[in-house]
Amino acid sequence: MKNILLLWGVLCLSISCQQTNKSSVDPTQKQTTLDTIQKKPNAPFGIVIHGGAGKIIKENLSDSLEKVYHEKLSEAISKGNDILKNGGSAVEAVKQSINILEDSPLFNSGKGAVLTHEEQPELDASIMDGKTLNAGGVSGVSTVKNPINLAYEVMENSEHVFLSGKGAEAFAKTRKLTLVDPSYFITKKQLQNVRRIKQKENNKQASFYNPDLNGSKFGTVGCVALDKNGNLAAGTSTGGMTNKKWGRIGDSPIIGAGTYANNATCAVSGTGWGEYYIRGVVAYDISALMEYKGLSIQEAVKKVIYKKQPQLGGEGGIIAIDHLGNIAMEFNTPGMFRASYLNDELDIKMYQKE
Repeated sequence: MKNILLLWGVLCLSISCQQTNKSSVDPTQKQTTLDTIQKKPNAPFGIVIHGGAGKIIKENLSDSLEKVYHEKLSEAISKGNDILKNGGSAVEAVKQSINILEDSPLFNSGKGAVLTHEEQPELDASIMDGKTLNAGGVSGVSTVKNPINLAYEVMENSEHVFLSGKGAEAFAKTRKLTLVDPSYFITKKQLQNVRRIKQKENNKQASFYNPDLNGSKFGTVGCVALDKNGNLAAGTSTGGMTNKKWGRIGDSPIIGAGTYANNATCAVSGTGWGEYYIRGVVAYDISALMEYKGLSIQEAVKKVIYKKQPQLGGEGGIIAIDHLGNIAMEFNTPGMFRASYLNDELDIKMYQKE
């Protein structure tokens, strides 16, 4: 009997030692593995941009104009990709990519933006940091050369999220941003557009004109990015609708509607009919579908752009990237200027069947 009790005691002691060793070793091993993943030199990163969605069909674009759009999209996204590749932040990549699009008269943002009923530019923009959920938005500015830069300053150097009009421009002066005369933004093309629409309005044929959806090749611009540290960011910049009145504001400068970023889920930028994107809280809705319903980035974007938005009456497009580097570029219009840069591969598309 003594031998049996002794054997039982030795067995219990052995099991206890094994359990103690496991509990002391496993946490360290798990932490080491986690650190190795976090410090991996080739961590995934990526960037996606858009230049507007609408009636973009090959028959409406000459070969030379198609080439110009291709080159500008390539220039913009390559700038952001270089920043990410060299270890820069997603926020900086978004801002600088959008700067290039804002400086081009090809798009409805910055120079070349559409004009109001009074034939003046009123520019909107927003940016969001997925790491901190900090964000900045501006609307109705007409003297700030790059509205996305002002949105960034609101995010980083003010206690506010959203500034508008003269107040936003006064803040821009304190941040020493590049200011221009409103005439800088006005192009002959957009001046002709607004006057043509005003003439139709006088004939009661149209009250406003959305260039992203009615045949014009100009469009709102946006960018989403994931950097090597796993941080997401999103930004959007626009001139809004041609012939807009009464200080109309669309979805682009509104966090959760046209722009949203959260490291736990995704970064989103939209382009299209702003009133419907605001009503649907589109950008945040995509993140919420991922967080609360467990959908993938592709599933969430498709559900919103092909089911939820059409039920409201909204048309347009969405670009998004999740925290793992998966992307979505979807639109319910004939085309969308879009590009992605992932794993050193540049992909630029314009039309629906590409």
